[in-house]
Amino acid sequence: MEIRVGNGIDIHPLCEGIPLYIGGIEIPFYKGSKGHSDGDALLHAISDALLGAAGLDDIGELFPDTDMKIKGIRSSEILKKILLLLAQNHWQIVNIDANIILEKPKLGAIKKDIAQNIAGLCRISEDRVSVKAKTFEKMGEIGNGNAIMATVSLLLIRTNL
Repeated sequence: MEIRVGNGIDIHPLCEGIPLYIGGIEIPFYKGSKGHSDGDALLHAISDALLGAAGLDDIGELFPDTDMKIKGIRSSEILKKILLLLAQNHWQIVNIDANIILEKPKLGAIKKDIAQNIAGLCRISEDRVSVKAKTFEKMGEIGNGNAIMATVSLLLIRTNL
């Protein structure tokens, strides 16, 4: 059996008039996360952590922001493609531990919904996904409500090689 740890981080500016997606769920808010895709910082951090643990290229290499064919792609579709790559290489997710750093909106009431959605996307049980919401205590761009950041640590295993 082979065991690998992955870490991912992503940050996006928040802008008025676009949707806010976190963990594949659209969150009602007047600002959204700006990106080449739907700007879902949490799914991007998960994707990079998975790719890093498996020793594959990072999300920017596989889904470059210069590729206009994927402009506006849902990050859940990116994650599904990455999960297929992992399955082809016999990797399985053991657990995902995620932090969402965002001043507003407050996510306490929907953290479980986000974790459930991630578990469903990754086809793992809900008890293997932890989602925590943090603020930046009003410091910097995140604390001023102008950005969102997500960090992820996870564990992969590969058996029967």
